[in-house]
This record gives sequence, structure tokens and C-alpha cells, in this order.
Amino acid sequence: MKYDVIIIGGGPAGLTAAVYARRSGKSVLLLEAKSCGGQIINTPDIENYPVEMHISGYDFATRLTEQARALGAEIVLEKATDLRLNGSEKTVTTAKNAYEGRSVIIATGSAARKLGLENEDALVGRGVSYCATCDGNFFRKKKVAVVGGGNTALEDALYLADLADTVYLIHRRDAFRGEDATLARLKARENVRIIYNSTVTALRADKRLRSIEVTNKDGSVAELEINGLFVAVGRIPENRNFAAAVDLDEAGYAVAGENCRTRTPGVFVAGDNRTKDVRQLVTAAADGAVAATEAVKYLNETR
Repeated sequence: MKYDVIIIGGGPAGLTAAVYARRSGKSVLLLEAKSCGGQIINTPDIENYPVEMHISGYDFATRLTEQARALGAEIVLEKATDLRLNGSEKTVTTAKNAYEGRSVIIATGSAARKLGLENEDALVGRGVSYCATCDGNFFRKKKVAVVGGGNTALEDALYLADLADTVYLIHRRDAFRGEDATLARLKARENVRIIYNSTVTALRADKRLRSIEVTNKDGSVAELEINGLFVAVGRIPENRNFAAAVDLDEAGYAVAGENCRTRTPGVFVAGDNRTKDVRQLVTAAADGAVAATEAVKYLNETR
């Protein structure tokens, strides 16, 4: 069977694309490597999505998956490993099968670069976070730390400074890569403390994070009692398997504008693996809607 739209990735962008493509009457195959929902599944409480005041990431993902299935999207749990182009034909391969489609939407997202510490994964949602704008509100009037040296770390620290009692900004070097203007604003905040030449080397926890071990490059070790740790040491977009079909920037993100079109006709990209400024649940869903709409236009134009 040849599908109108093959969607690679079952996070919010991919699932939303499936909903929009099916509502336009197109046949849809969605390939997901693990389980539908993406990273949002690990979020205990979503407060910043329109209409829903509170919903868990798991419930959000479950409802969206059920919606896509109810509309007739075929969802297969297989990891896409390659995208081959033969003229206007597209073939997506997995370890088990090869699927043919008239258009493809790559919605593989990106993974947060982790610190690689013991218990780090277990403490996600229990004090460890990779998104300050997603989870910062849970730490009002509490003590938090941000790890990183780029613009994201500086912006996260500034955002959290409006919420938290104390913000520690920890960087492994003696100078930041981020913008000087943002750093100057941080230094002017009385509740921000910058720790240079240091790395987080251990997480201490009971049921939740209670403190972190910070090691300076001179060998000295300190323990900071905090409620939340925000890791901002970069992200890893999941685009490597599809580099033959899309252009990637130096960080590995697929190059596409707000219309989600790539350099290859009929191949679109949606979500956190796309070049963009804001990576949030609502913008992932928006990308999915746009990518599916553009795919439908492409299909109708090339019919």
C-alpha cells in the first residue's frame, strides 16, 4: 500500500499532523520508535496549553493518540531508519519493513542533552527538568539551579529569577557563551548567584531532589540544597537518518521555515527537530497542523 502521508515520529507534532491529514481525507501512516506522546509523557502537569488548565503529559498524549486513531490514522511502532527518494516517490524504511508514501513529515523531535549522572532519569519530574518555561512555575519561592553556559541557560536563569527565591547558575568555564546583555541583566538580579568553573557531579535525593554536589575545577566540592535543577547544556535533534533529504544546520536541526517545507518537494519537518526559536508543546502542535496542511497542498497540486 502507498500512503498519502507518512509521518515519522509520534510526539505532539506528529500526532497533530496525523489528525489534520486524516481530516483532509488523506491516508496516513505514523511510525513511532517507542510509544506515542514523545517527551511530554514525562511531564506531570501541563499548565501552559490553551484550554486545559491542568493535564498530565501522559493524559495529553493518550488523548491525542486516541484522536488520531479514531480519525483513521494507522500507527505502527517501528523506528524509521532511512528515507529514500526516487523522483517523486518516497520510501521510509525500518528494521522490519519498507513503506511507500507520496509525502513525508519528519517529526522526530529532539532530546535534551543530559548530564549523565546517577539517578538523573529517575528524578525527571521530581526536581530535574530540561525546560524552565515548562516547569518553572512549580518552583515559586524555592531554590533552583541552572546548568549551562549558552543563551538558553542564561534565559532560563533570568526566567526563573522572577519565580524562585534563589537561582544558582552553574557553568563549567570562567566565561559564558551567551549574550552579554542577558548576562548583565542576570548579574543585576539580587537572587541570582553565578558559580564559575564548576560542574554538577552528583544528585542527592529522597523521593525528590534535595541537593546537588558541585565540583570546582580546583578540586573543591560543595553541596547546594535546592528544590529544582534545570539542565540547559544543549539538545540533540533526531535528524541524522534523514540528512539525504533535508538540509541540516550546524547544530543538526532540519532547515525549514514556518511553512515546514524542506528543500525536497513533498518532504516536510515539524516540531522540535526544526530550526525555530520557540520549542514548546503548543508550537509543536502548530507545526504539525502546518506541515499536514502543506503536505495536503502538495498532494493536491501533484495529483
